[in-house]
Amino acid sequence: MSRLTLYPDTAPEQIIVSITDPSEIAAELARVGVDFERWQADAPLPVDADQATILAAYASDIARLQAEGGYITSDVVRLKPDHPERASLRQKFLDEHTHSEDEVRFFVEGSGAFYLHLQDRVYQVTCERGDLLRVPAHTRHWFDMGPAPYFTAIRLFIDPAGWVGHFTGEKIASEFPRHGE
Repeated sequence: MSRLTLYPDTAPEQIIVSITDPSEIAAELARVGVDFERWQADAPLPVDADQATILAAYASDIARLQAEGGYITSDVVRLKPDHPERASLRQKFLDEHTHSEDEVRFFVEGSGAFYLHLQDRVYQVTCERGDLLRVPAHTRHWFDMGPAPYFTAIRLFIDPAGWVGHFTGEKIASEFPRHGE
């Protein structure tokens, strides 16, 4: 279930609000400049679907996003609980970082949690199949796929280099509840 949990950035044990209604999640995130939408993600994906198969299955959605946001390239991140590098891949995204362009993710399977550090709050956005999240460039955030990751997300970029993180060096991410734990 999609969920937005809001915390003070200095009190990870104190939940300000927890929302599961997609329209309320979208409204709350819009207040801080983040886009959240629910899309159809019903293309059947074979267990062994590769990146090309997944991108082809969602080609019309990708084309629409590219036209709306000027995105040039797309790729797929797909992880399952038995992935041999799941721990190191999880660790890669767990520290607070920013990007010089928007972070755009369309979840077509499973779930993962984005943590957005905005003003004096942390917004934990648990995304699931059908969720589209657009985080503005330069937003401090981190992502947790959980200890047994199961998700497939289509990523869109303006820069053909793809994912480039600029780490803040702050330890805030280690203080908040982890996804799936």
